[in-house]
Amino acid sequence: MIQLLSEHLQAIHNHAESTYPEECCGIIFGHLLGDDKTTVEVMPTENAWEPEAAIDFPGDVKEYSKRRRYAIAPLVMLQAQKQARERCLDIVGIYHSHPDYQAIPSEFDRMCAWQEYSYIIVSVENGEATQTNSWCLDDSHQFQAEALAVNS
Repeated sequence: MIQLLSEHLQAIHNHAESTYPEECCGIIFGHLLGDDKTTVEVMPTENAWEPEAAIDFPGDVKEYSKRRRYAIAPLVMLQAQKQARERCLDIVGIYHSHPDYQAIPSEFDRMCAWQEYSYIIVSVENGEATQTNSWCLDDSHQFQAEALAVNS
């Protein structure tokens, strides 16, 4: 399960709506205790997706743009890891949006995901955040729905 404050969810939704019709992305900082994750902060990042740097995997379409793909720049991820360490926090997840599509992970999302992270996906329809789900990988590298608790 991943726990967020309502202000964290609102920040994610605001970011997703502000980048529409492109995908947004960001990093979730918090504490990890077994399978439970508690969010302390969300950090919006720039969508650094570039088709030229695309990962080559079967069935992918190299022409996909930021409307269907996201990437967090490696340097941003390294800086976030350093910040987390310095603040005695963990990176507990990544969030991104799906413009005009369901809040379910794509095959591309699965191929790029890391085992211990939560993946929060926000569906943004016509510029408005409509559905938010969280996912995590199981031991077979398949996404499973994860409980998302929002506290005031």
